[in-house]
Amino acid sequence: MRFLVITDLHQNKPNVGWINEEIKKHGAEFVLFLGDVTDFGSKETAAAIVSAIDSKVYVIPGNCDPLDLPEGVSKVAVDMHGKAAEVGGYRLVGLGGSNITIFHTPFELDEDALRDGLEKNASEGMILMTHAPSYGILDQIPSGLSVGSPAVKEIVDKYHPILALSGHIHEAMGVVEQNGTTFVNPGPAKDGRFGVIEIVDGKVKAEIFRH
Repeated sequence: MRFLVITDLHQNKPNVGWINEEIKKHGAEFVLFLGDVTDFGSKETAAAIVSAIDSKVYVIPGNCDPLDLPEGVSKVAVDMHGKAAEVGGYRLVGLGGSNITIFHTPFELDEDALRDGLEKNASEGMILMTHAPSYGILDQIPSGLSVGSPAVKEIVDKYHPILALSGHIHEAMGVVEQNGTTFVNPGPAKDGRFGVIEIVDGKVKAEIFRH
């Protein structure tokens, strides 16, 4: 199973062109979109962007997306906010929005809401897609401060996903393997960043690229 991972497009609509090129180039079976589809835009804008991607898309909102994004994209993609789906024999569990920030962005959740939103669908060895990263992993801003979610970390520690995908922190792109989980932040798609993930027999291979 091979798929493309994108996040933090921030309404840069022309970039959908290269995203479609990379889907074809890498033979991606589907796309996981980790949020910030828009830049404080509408659900209609989000739906227009997602529908222009030439692939099946599983999508969650980011903190800069409208609260009704899940409703807006549900006719053109698979809404994964607070939901689970089966992909290639694996359980995919999603939750959008971010933990509380100092910026008072539209789609922020407290730690209890993040924990509860994931716990209801979580299972051992799942693929986890969140906008906010797990606290302490791929979550450092330029000052060196970790701003990830303790609740996401709790879920990771409890259920040991084989893959934990996040965005949100643009500077913290990378691939980290820890305690059997591969953590990936592909970097912002607005800057041409994306990830390609391949999972074969439970083994994860993850690479991040710049178009």
